[in-house]
Amino acid sequence: MGTTTTDKGTYVLLIGTNESQTQQMEFDLHEAGYNPVVAPSAKAGLATASESTPALIVVDRLLGGESGLVLCQTLRSQGIKAPIVLLMAKDSLEDRVACLECGADDYFLKPYRADAFLKIVQLYLQSVPGETENLRFGDLTLDLESRHALRGDRVIDLTMKEFELLKYMMEHPREVLPREQILENVWGYDFMGESNVIEVYVRYLRLKIDGEADKRLIQTVRGVGYVLRES
Repeated sequence: MGTTTTDKGTYVLLIGTNESQTQQMEFDLHEAGYNPVVAPSAKAGLATASESTPALIVVDRLLGGESGLVLCQTLRSQGIKAPIVLLMAKDSLEDRVACLECGADDYFLKPYRADAFLKIVQLYLQSVPGETENLRFGDLTLDLESRHALRGDRVIDLTMKEFELLKYMMEHPREVLPREQILENVWGYDFMGESNVIEVYVRYLRLKIDGEADKRLIQTVRGVGYVLRES
């Protein structure tokens, strides 16, 4: 469609080799008021992301003979901080773990559905005004402006979804949070069927926050959910 990147605040980069799918996504994003740009290969997507400043990157896991997972890893290794949503065909635990390990923030299950996809896009591109203060719990600090966490003197990089999860828990310290409540307030949209996506994100958040000598702050309440507390 030849869209340009004049409004970087709504610039969405679509990286995929399925032409009919990316054309439909491009059309739906444009109709919703966003500024989509399509890259038809991993190489083109990497070049476009490096040369411009997308607000959101959508990557198809299947990129012809290339891997969307590898592309996500490359994007992160080159310092690109934009949220990444991975298009996936399966929703197994292994797929969710692969999504996180490659540096993606979230995933969207095929087949493509415009309404559900636009909800995810809106979630990641909505502005959060006035967040300039920090949240603190014990020796853990969350910088709301830079979206970094600090545990003592250790700086912790977070994906956008890890940041939102930790932020929600730090806003409700020592309060047992049911999984359903976390899904509703952090993800903001309904998952299809049963999903242990929270467990996957908590696992990776713990790996980042809890060093070998640190006390575990995010604790599991069996059969209910999670709580942020000192012991």
